[in-house]
Amino acid sequence: MKQKILYAILLVGMTMSAQKVKITGFVKDSVGNPLEMANVIAYKKTDNTMTAYGITNSNGKYGLSVPANETYLLKVSFIGLSAKDRTITVNVEDVKVDFEMTSEENSLDEVEIVYEIPVVVKGDTLVYNTDSFTNGNEKKLGDVLDKLPGIEVNDDGEIEVEGKTVSKVMIEGKDFFDGDSKLATKNIPADALDKVEVLRNYEDVGQMRGLRNNQDQVAINIKLKEGKKNFWFGDVTVGAGVGETERYLVKPKLFYYNPKYSINILTDFNDIGEVPFTRRDYFNFTGGFRNLGRGGTSFNITSDDLAFAVLQNDRANEINTKFGAANFSMSASKTLDISGYGIVSNTKTDLITNTRRTYIDDTADPTDNTIEETFDNTEQRSTLGLLKLSASYRPNNNFRLDYDVFGKLSQQEEDDTFLSVRDDISEDINERLENDPFSVQQNLNAYYTLNSKNIFSFEAQHLFQEEDPFYNAIRSEIPFRGVFTQINDPDDPNSDTFDPLEASERYNVNQQKNVTTSKLDAKLDYYYVLNKKSNLNFTIGSTLSTQNFDSDIFQILDDGDQNSFESEEFTNDVKYNFNDLYAGVHYKFITGIFTFNPGVSIHNYDLKDEQLGTTNSQNEWQVLPDFFALVQFKKSESLRFNYSITANYTDINNLAEGYVFNNYNSLSQGNRSLENALYDNYSLNYFSFNMFNYTNIFARLSYTNRRNPIKNTSIVSGINRVNTPINSNLADQVLSGSGNFTRTFGKIKGNLSANVSWSSFNNIVNTLPSESISLTQTYQTEWSTNFKKGPNFDLGYSITVNDYDNNGAESTFYTSRPFARLDWSFAKGFLLKSSYSYYNYRDTETTLNEYSFWDAEVFYQKPDSKWEYKFSVTNLLDTESINRDSFNELFNSTSSYVVQPRYWIFSVKYNL
Repeated sequence: MKQKILYAILLVGMTMSAQKVKITGFVKDSVGNPLEMANVIAYKKTDNTMTAYGITNSNGKYGLSVPANETYLLKVSFIGLSAKDRTITVNVEDVKVDFEMTSEENSLDEVEIVYEIPVVVKGDTLVYNTDSFTNGNEKKLGDVLDKLPGIEVNDDGEIEVEGKTVSKVMIEGKDFFDGDSKLATKNIPADALDKVEVLRNYEDVGQMRGLRNNQDQVAINIKLKEGKKNFWFGDVTVGAGVGETERYLVKPKLFYYNPKYSINILTDFNDIGEVPFTRRDYFNFTGGFRNLGRGGTSFNITSDDLAFAVLQNDRANEINTKFGAANFSMSASKTLDISGYGIVSNTKTDLITNTRRTYIDDTADPTDNTIEETFDNTEQRSTLGLLKLSASYRPNNNFRLDYDVFGKLSQQEEDDTFLSVRDDISEDINERLENDPFSVQQNLNAYYTLNSKNIFSFEAQHLFQEEDPFYNAIRSEIPFRGVFTQINDPDDPNSDTFDPLEASERYNVNQQKNVTTSKLDAKLDYYYVLNKKSNLNFTIGSTLSTQNFDSDIFQILDDGDQNSFESEEFTNDVKYNFNDLYAGVHYKFITGIFTFNPGVSIHNYDLKDEQLGTTNSQNEWQVLPDFFALVQFKKSESLRFNYSITANYTDINNLAEGYVFNNYNSLSQGNRSLENALYDNYSLNYFSFNMFNYTNIFARLSYTNRRNPIKNTSIVSGINRVNTPINSNLADQVLSGSGNFTRTFGKIKGNLSANVSWSSFNNIVNTLPSESISLTQTYQTEWSTNFKKGPNFDLGYSITVNDYDNNGAESTFYTSRPFARLDWSFAKGFLLKSSYSYYNYRDTETTLNEYSFWDAEVFYQKPDSKWEYKFSVTNLLDTESINRDSFNELFNSTSSYVVQPRYWIFSVKYNL
């Protein structure tokens, strides 16, 4: 069936391309130099409709494919130059037409013509006229971006350009929830878009352009249609389950834009499994704050998520979510801009999971490792809040002052009830996890241009963070025998000496923890511009951090009394100071197609921790080089290389030497003698975007060698383990590569992609060295059509191969997924959207699980009506569960997750 559909698509494409001829030629200036990125358009003379367009390549060549036996008007445009229009009549033979462009005094009219062209290239900016690529069936921004050459929207809803995640989304030049692109792709209505501007090598600060290496910075600016400015626009959607399906959804989304201020309001209330803002989104949401980095130090403050369960493919047994967000931006004066946003999300999730884990230990026979099966029911409640306020003061072109404050607050609870089965033991276990973390991050940036030769930049960030995770486990078996008890006779449980644990019918063990962090990063950069192609950059900076860590473990007895574990090994009272003072110098210069930027930084690290009544201090120096090179073959083709040595330092969580719970079968102890690791980082990036034939290629290869890495040495007994971090004499290695090839053939777009990741980690399990090797490979191909009329299809296939080798215990898993999507307008005002994916999950011997997901939506909207009606069905095949395998240094696991059943929804949307 899949082959028949593909053949039908190819037949339609060949039919449409039949009876067509090629118009080709060259566009040059008055002295004969080829003009790259000039636009050539063919208009049909009979009705003045645009029939084809093309963009010249580096040789000035263009190519147009048009229907035969017609007369066309050819127009060519290039900013600042003009050429005479050409009228030609084509029969059935190819035609060659060249253009010579000359300078013009007033190019305003030409600029107006340029904006009618589907794609305009202006330096590092690509401007897409969205109407040239869409067919009217798009609903949100993400649907439009997927059809623009060179832009992709990944499975997480994030925008990618040239393989790089877009760091900023703007509408009419105003930030849209700075720090994430998913909210834009899922919420901005498609019918409001006029132009999409892709800003490559993005630099927000004018006087810093060309001074810093910003090749990885990409932003997108959305230009609205005239009818959407100075008016409220958006939509309000309400829906309910049909038949026995008791489901609901309410989604008002409102937008207002004018030159002085903007307002965006997003809300989403539903229980159909659509989570607009997940816990992963919350922790990844940066608020637009960037790492001051470049000094060569990696000192990251970790967040304790207490091993909270996470959604698999945003699916679970039950999901109920309430979400609200507001974003504003205003020009308070000619010199002051103010913006900000707030986000609140409340999600209740019910997860049912069955998991099989194979634990790695020092058994001589790798097939004799401990196997545990768990049958888990998890109830999770998560309330997340974000608030950001920003101000930018620009009194003149030589000075700019920016200030941001970004707050994050959450309340998270999880109750787990599960059965653990291993060997001859079947145990009921209850876990409760609570965490109410909050953080406030402030950012102050100042930029001053003394003159064309001397430019100064000051950047500072302050973070205050507090976490208070609480953990509770209730077990019928003695937890961590040998840690909480003294084993007199392993074969006789009654012979154990309980210290500090007291004998109980059910062992109710709890842990309270509190971690506070105050961290200040600051650096001053001075740029001395030697000439247009070279500059020197001198940097001085510091990272100053103070952390406090307190924890204690206690037992609730059967009679309700509390048994506190007062021994030092079960409590923590730690204070840790980390100071990094550094100075660096970089020299950037351009010669021909090459750009080089070598540099070095010198660091003095001063570390001090206080615990157990003593103080431990370290003071050391490091010299950390880095190197950047760029080969710009042409405007749209480049090769980029980065190398750096990074000094990696741990935070307080790995230094606290008292026991800390990770979960019911995992404890950890810190090590205050830890030293830093050194990471050798290499990356090579290739990019090519050919607008002549819409071929987009990018590839990335990276390698990291981790010297003296911080590793866990683990004492494993059955399913229980106690981890202690140490510095390993054996290096860890990570090698990864990815590539993507996209080509458009008329109305058919093809895509090939590959991702490969290999890692080798060296661990110590029960005092013996253990090597864990992982190889993950994902390959995918996808073919899609984009016809103005008639049905459009996406057909694709992906396969993922996971190879694990834990000290000789090898396992391989395969997940193959053919998928298809249908987008079909029919009758008057009807639209059918449907998607289907089939998953086959297997190992080397047999199929472990196979399942499919099929969703369908039917829309009806009368032409020019503001009302839209939709009937949808989710999980049409009523699939019950999905699978996932995972790997770490201590165990392999395969899990099955119960998902929401089939349900039918009828909804109504009103477009403002």
